[in-house]
Amino acid sequence: MKSNVPVFRQLSWASVIVQFLLIGLIIYIFYVLDFWEPFFLGALTYAFLAIVLRNLIPKKHKQGMRLVLRQRFAEAIPFFEKSVDYFTQHSWVDKYRFLTFLNSSKMAYREMGLCNIAFCHSQLGNVQKAKAFYERVRKEYPDNGLAIAALNLINSLEQQNKKL
Repeated sequence: MKSNVPVFRQLSWASVIVQFLLIGLIIYIFYVLDFWEPFFLGALTYAFLAIVLRNLIPKKHKQGMRLVLRQRFAEAIPFFEKSVDYFTQHSWVDKYRFLTFLNSSKMAYREMGLCNIAFCHSQLGNVQKAKAFYERVRKEYPDNGLAIAALNLINSLEQQNKKL
């Protein structure tokens, strides 16, 4: 059974503070260099950097999300797999995402990619693959609420099917 794609974002407030400090630093640089309207130029520079970095670094992840939003789940899986591979090989980029692409998400992109692969499999009816990916997420990221909820749902549905 297909459903709408759940989208929610949890913020890491510590990284939000770092980003405000970064904006302040950019504004300060424009102020020291005696630019006209340093506040405006600093905010504009930060926005430009954020847009460019957020579209360049997690490119495969974003392509996968576009496909998921169009409910093209099978096509999205390879993009999420490439994203997971990238962030596995370059874990520092994901760990410091609040600086590398100015993203304050609490959830790592690798973690999101694994959850998205599991979600895609569940939408395609590949329950055992979805369960395996959610269990992998749970093992690697024990506090992941999506994996916990999904596994609880899958396990309860499996038990209900056994009773029938």
